[in-house]
Amino acid sequence: MNTAILLNLELGLKRKLENLPKRVRPFTSEMDELPDAVILTGPRGVGKTTFLLYHAVQYNRKKNKQQKLFYFSADNPVLSEESLYEMVRFVQLAGYSGVIIDEVHFAKDWSLHLKALHDDFPGFKIWASDSSSLVLRGGVADLSRRFVYKEMPLMSFREYLYLETGKKYPVYNPLEAKNNTEKKLPVRPSPEILAAFRQYRSVGTRPFYAEGFFPERMLAVLDKTLYADLPFFLPQITDGNLRLAKAIVGTLAKAKIPRLSVRSLCADWGIGAEKLYQLIHVMESLGVLKVIRPENDTKAKSAGAKLFFGDPVLYPLLNADTGTEREALIAFFLSSMGYEIWASRKEEEYDFAISQGKGMNSAKKITLEIGGKSKSGKAADFVVRDDLDYPVQNAIPFWLLGMGF
Repeated sequence: MNTAILLNLELGLKRKLENLPKRVRPFTSEMDELPDAVILTGPRGVGKTTFLLYHAVQYNRKKNKQQKLFYFSADNPVLSEESLYEMVRFVQLAGYSGVIIDEVHFAKDWSLHLKALHDDFPGFKIWASDSSSLVLRGGVADLSRRFVYKEMPLMSFREYLYLETGKKYPVYNPLEAKNNTEKKLPVRPSPEILAAFRQYRSVGTRPFYAEGFFPERMLAVLDKTLYADLPFFLPQITDGNLRLAKAIVGTLAKAKIPRLSVRSLCADWGIGAEKLYQLIHVMESLGVLKVIRPENDTKAKSAGAKLFFGDPVLYPLLNADTGTEREALIAFFLSSMGYEIWASRKEEEYDFAISQGKGMNSAKKITLEIGGKSKSGKAADFVVRDDLDYPVQNAIPFWLLGMGF
């Protein structure tokens, strides 16, 4: 890196800071001061750059003007021939007290360079981001003792309400509440709140919805994830494999039963089961898919009992099945709340079984049935109903689970 490149990147940083949104999602603003070494992961478009720049602004305000953080993206073509170590060293010598590196995996030998920078410049802040936690396993150097890892999820309904109204509501988990009475609810389900929830289901999981043209932007994110990120994390992938990944998306958009036939896909696309499982695993790690395994499933590799889009807004965007969208939405809420989820082996009794922590502990297991307003609970502990405003006995409305994180 030279002085001219540094000055151009400084101008780009100023433009980014001037265009930071007035409201940032609570996941960002509710986070405490960041440690010196952080790697932030999460799907494309969830606000990772905004998160890091927001905390850089907070850091700058707390310190004197001589201490500030520098930003660059490792996928910037201007930097394609630059050594990550030398770039950051140049930034440190220019007087910055830390650096923010977006899309860190685009830098050659990035993990080795981060390790060396952390060791050679103690106290120098290094905040990096990437689109998948797979990048952490793909690095050559073990950074676990040096860097704190944080994962940024898709937005909750609670966060969407804040961006829309400026009102910050408390996190509320109706599955753990002793009594879901009206007085204890985080917000009363007024017509405005319920209308906001309908809108959230169509566009509200990523903060760029506020910029307009959401369908086009969302489809562009999907394409970039499939055609730019997928080949990086699965280097031996072929053009046929990429077309298969797109075909999986199309199959899930049309299917009323969210399952894939591994045997049929392997035969139709001339691909081995091992490669297909790898493809599904990476697509899940990138946030495209969500695999729900059957209860007590011990298989090392599986296409799951149910396969959903990782982001439920893809269902209305692709005119997919409403019933599948309901289950995908609740699976997304539950995962984001920290639950492990399994598909029931006895669907005549319930749809999902969940528990906190790893593994199915029967003492902590909660069963749920998912459906419309008149859906019966069968033998489930809770029935989660669409088009329901208030919780009634063991019936929980969809929107209330959206306040759980």
